[in-house]
Amino acid sequence: MITRLHQVPLPENAARRGEVVELSTVTSALKRLWSAGGFKAKNVVLGMGGSRVFARDFTVPRQPLNLIRESLPFQVQDLLPVPVSDVLLDFYPIQEEEGEQGPVVKGLLVAGVKEAITANVTAAMSAGLRPLHVDLIPFALSRAIAPIRAGRGPEVIVAIGANTTNVVVVDHGVPQFVRIIPNGGEDITRAIASRLQWAPEQAENAKRAVGMGGPMLRAEDRPVLEIIYEVTGELLGSIRSTLSYYTGTTPLQPVQRILLTGGGAQLSGLANALGELTGLPVTVAEPLSNIALPRTKADQRLSREQLDGFTTAFGLALGSHA
Repeated sequence: MITRLHQVPLPENAARRGEVVELSTVTSALKRLWSAGGFKAKNVVLGMGGSRVFARDFTVPRQPLNLIRESLPFQVQDLLPVPVSDVLLDFYPIQEEEGEQGPVVKGLLVAGVKEAITANVTAAMSAGLRPLHVDLIPFALSRAIAPIRAGRGPEVIVAIGANTTNVVVVDHGVPQFVRIIPNGGEDITRAIASRLQWAPEQAENAKRAVGMGGPMLRAEDRPVLEIIYEVTGELLGSIRSTLSYYTGTTPLQPVQRILLTGGGAQLSGLANALGELTGLPVTVAEPLSNIALPRTKADQRLSREQLDGFTTAFGLALGSHA
């Protein structure tokens, strides 16, 4: 059961791709959120994603987890696009197996740029909150969405947000593979606004109304549709390439279906397009559909899009730090 949930909007450019840009603005928003939402606890878990967080497959000789983590700075520079001194590192173990030279641990190397993480932690602390740890958003998504699984074998969560798309292969609730694509639903809105010289709100409304087309499409909507197809096509191509890479490296564990979620996934026609491109069945996930929620004012039901906005927070709340 979720006892409290609330959200407040952030002014444009206060945060960019999941990173705090205007510290005072985000701090004020967090204070409003806590007050308006009636939250009492101050302990929080922060989720990180975006272009300055990396997750890579990584295998190391078997040893205690604390020793693996201590050794990471000396082993992983070749896997990172930035100097190892600029990142915070962690290791998420998946399974043990026998390697050519003895037992090994297969897992995921997680690296986040210190500057980005520090900015988010500082904003939370400035608002009077106590960050207990920083979690990877794809891990939070797997906790929130994986319990609704119904198929056998690995499934892939594709969470299309405003600025990033998280691709997480999950097998029996355990993340096996993570990629963060630096594109999302707002890229479509920005492209429409820029090319047609429209205000962002007009571009967003047009995107929602036109989607990926349909029998009722008007002739005047075609310029919008062409932009949507172009930008969405690039994103879907990146998702397909990511899944092809996973399949190529793990041929004995093929993905069985796609669980689609996120605000960007609400674009009409997108689920069908993703299914046709990948050849996989696509299920639109509703992770909070079976969770008891607090009543809203006037007992209004939250829309599916609003509930999607809480998925990451729900997964972060479910998590525990190893």
